[in-house]
Amino acid sequence: MTITGGVVFWILLALAVVALVVYFERLVDLRRAQIDYEDFLKGIVNILDAGNDEEALAICEDTPAPVANVVATAIRHAGGSARVLREAVDSQGRAEIGRLDRRLASLAIIAQISPLLGLLGTVFGFIKTVLVANGQEIVSRADLFDGAMEAMVAAAAGLAVAIPVSVMYGSLRVRLERTVVELEAAASQIVGYISTRKEDSRR
Repeated sequence: MTITGGVVFWILLALAVVALVVYFERLVDLRRAQIDYEDFLKGIVNILDAGNDEEALAICEDTPAPVANVVATAIRHAGGSARVLREAVDSQGRAEIGRLDRRLASLAIIAQISPLLGLLGTVFGFIKTVLVANGQEIVSRADLFDGAMEAMVAAAAGLAVAIPVSVMYGSLRVRLERTVVELEAAASQIVGYISTRKEDSRR
C-alpha cells in the first residue's frame, strides 16, 4: 500500500519545478535591471553638457539596464522633434517593461490553477474510494485508505504549490512595479533635459 496523490500530484510537482525556474530567472533579471537611476542620469547629463554625446551613448550601451536603454534611445533621437523624441522613448519604455514582465503571468496562472488541480485530485480520490466500496461486498479500512489518502495528498499538494508561488509572484511584481516607476521617472527627466538643451541652443 502506497501513499500517493495520483496523477494530479505529479502534475502539481512539475508545476512547482516550473515555477521555481521561472521565479529565479525573473529574480536575477529584475535585480540586474535595478540601478541607481538618479546617479546614472547625473553622470550622463554631465557628459552631455560637455558635448560628448557619443561617449554618453557608449556608456548607456555598456550598461545592462532598462533605464540605460531608454536614455540611449533619447540620445539617439535628440535631433528630432519633441513628438518624435517622446514617442521613441515611450516605445522603448514599453518594450523594456514588456521584457521584464515576460513569464510573470505563468507564475500567476500556476498559483491560480494549483488549488483547482488539488481539488480535482481530491475528487478523483473520492471517486476511487466510492468505486472500491461499491465493488466489494465486504470493505476493509485498508481498501478505502488508498483513495482517501490520494484525495488528501492532492488537496494538500495544491495548496502547498499555490501559497509559495503566490508569494513569489507578489514579490516579483513589487520589484517590477518599482523598476517601472524608476523607468518612467528617468524617461521624463532625460526627455525634459534634451528638450531644454535644444531650446537653449536656439537662443
